[in-house]
Amino acid sequence: MVTHKRDDVVSMADSTVTADDIEGELFKIERIRDILVRRESELRYMMDDIQLCKEITRLKKELHKLVSIPDKDKSAEDRQKEDELLQQIHKLVETRDFLVDDVEFERLRYVSISMLLMSCILLSADLTCASSRRVPARAQQTSSPFTKTGLTLLKECCGFTCSIM
Repeated sequence: MVTHKRDDVVSMADSTVTADDIEGELFKIERIRDILVRRESELRYMMDDIQLCKEITRLKKELHKLVSIPDKDKSAEDRQKEDELLQQIHKLVETRDFLVDDVEFERLRYVSISMLLMSCILLSADLTCASSRRVPARAQQTSSPFTKTGLTLLKECCGFTCSIM
């Protein structure tokens, strides 16, 4: 623990590390965590997709065996089994379609949030530069590409605290 002479502040941080440095590192760690969570989700979707495809393939092979039997040689049980296999395949294909839709939705959501974050970071940097050049506050306000809804979405969706909020 380091005790600073000024204001008798007690800090566990290295005296050369600033609050901005810590916030920057925390932001990087949070970003990496988000990327890892997203990748884990993608891998889980991929595993589900592989399992569904394997099961669909297995059922199709079984159906193919039954379909290859001439109709005159098929029993009522064979016909019923064909219908059951078709229903199972149809259900699995629908499940896979929902899975693909979910993956696409998650991808688009991630892209949207990433774009909002980048816009926020860029806008924050612009405002910092602008304030050092003493640009009138009105000019800063009119240059913002965000709507109130976009800022609210950014804040509520990902918990990101932007300096302009």
